[in-house]
Amino acid sequence: MTTIHTVRRRLARFDAPARLTELNDDEFEGYASLFGVPDGAGDVVARGAFAATLRKRPPEKVRMLYQHFAHEPLGVWETIREDARGLYVRGRLVLDVLRAREVRSLIREGALNGLSIGFRTQRATREAGHRVLNEIELWEISVVTFPLLAGSKVTAIGAKGDLARTLRQASAALRA
Repeated sequence: MTTIHTVRRRLARFDAPARLTELNDDEFEGYASLFGVPDGAGDVVARGAFAATLRKRPPEKVRMLYQHFAHEPLGVWETIREDARGLYVRGRLVLDVLRAREVRSLIREGALNGLSIGFRTQRATREAGHRVLNEIELWEISVVTFPLLAGSKVTAIGAKGDLARTLRQASAALRA
């Protein structure tokens, strides 16, 4: 005869950092590059590779383009910074531009989510069959269909209408 015993799990409590990011309807965020991950061409971006260019060039001077086309700007970058994972970006689409409205819709539906950097190599080394990019001059960051670095992508986009307002109110209430 089989006996079934009920096992009671203890509740565990721990504090974990949480961050509510408030994105407006025209904003999105993601990672334009990841550190230590080889891209499709075999390049690996080293941690700190963007430090010099970010000191010289503020986010609004780095162009936001569609598919790396200089004649198709989409908006402006509001935040570009290195963190432990890679190059974090947060930008705002200019919704007066038809292509920016199309891109917003495509990102929302999951049909478009890649990010890709346009840059000039300042300093690189060779290691284990890869070119390691140690210093990069960043020119532009594009929203693309097929990024060369698979993990470079949009991670969040602003919510539509009432949902965005509700999230902003909830965020303000939590801060108060």
